[in-house]
Amino acid sequence: MLTDENKKLVFEDGTVFYGYSFGSETEKILEIVFNTSPVGYQEILSDPSYTDQAVCMTYPLIGNYGMAADDYETDVPTIGALIVREYNDIPSNFRSEHTLGEIMKKYDIAGISGVDTRAITRIIRDKGSSKVLLTAADTPESECAAKLAGIPLPHDSVSRVSHKGFREFTADNHRLHIVAFDCGIKQNIIRSLNSLGCSVTSVPWNTGFDEVKAMNPDGVFLSNGPGDPEDVAELIQTVKKIAGNYPVFGICLGHQILSLAYGARTYKLKFGHRGGNHPVKNIITGRTEITSQNHSYAVNPDSVAGTPLTVTHINLLDNTVEGVMCESDRVFGVQYHPESAPGPQDSGYLFDCFINMIEGGGIYAQKN
Repeated sequence: MLTDENKKLVFEDGTVFYGYSFGSETEKILEIVFNTSPVGYQEILSDPSYTDQAVCMTYPLIGNYGMAADDYETDVPTIGALIVREYNDIPSNFRSEHTLGEIMKKYDIAGISGVDTRAITRIIRDKGSSKVLLTAADTPESECAAKLAGIPLPHDSVSRVSHKGFREFTADNHRLHIVAFDCGIKQNIIRSLNSLGCSVTSVPWNTGFDEVKAMNPDGVFLSNGPGDPEDVAELIQTVKKIAGNYPVFGICLGHQILSLAYGARTYKLKFGHRGGNHPVKNIITGRTEITSQNHSYAVNPDSVAGTPLTVTHINLLDNTVEGVMCESDRVFGVQYHPESAPGPQDSGYLFDCFINMIEGGGIYAQKN
């Protein structure tokens, strides 16, 4: 049984939580956020959108089913840290090949357990996401305060998680060729496209329009990814050239980049949306979907007016924009993750909408 707390989580205002270390022992300065999903910690750990973030899991038991080879969203996880109430280091799952702690240690991901995750979540909800320090329990308070004040959070996360070269993912039943901008693309997005006959060429985030044009794709996909969408200004300019020339589908960060390319604006949410139960209304079909989400930024609804974009989806919890489209240019985007839809109304139909649009139909012509 653990008896001596050996790690602490320090907020910018001096609030401290003491707990027990697991995973990497490396000291970390990160942005703290929370996720309300009761399952899926492996997908969260390996989602590049969590780069430079410490994720507080609101579900109390984490690690109990280990880590399975087929469930990673990227080959090299880049999340900063996990904060959990209870960490289980003896998983019970026939698919498990490693413990969560083993993988976190391998990829230098810090962990702290034994803390009051309910209290931490309330702090984030009340005060918003903030910078935190994960360090040894005996690190002096003055040293913690100096590090939090003096070390800024990075703004180059997309360039760090995007693969540097072109990658090919050929569909067994090939029918269409999609160029996907990799801003931290999840494996399940590629699998979803492949399953529908779309062979995917994944390209770095800063690939130019002329390079895309030379590949003569049937459509272009803008992926999810970490950080502020305004940090990838080069891609926004490229999307301005792509829109109207090729059908475009954007997810999460890709949705924000698409909106910025059309002249809308984005802003940072107080504490973001992260979980598997966010209700979203599709204004076009009138249906409500239970969605998986992970983002800090959103599209300003007032800024959409006056652009060629139309709002297609809204979040029923806070009325934030969850989808936009420009039907005449054959482009659309959604803020949530259809490749990991958790509810009975599977939002995976959006990939079908993308194909339908490429093949000459309306974006939401299919009544799913």
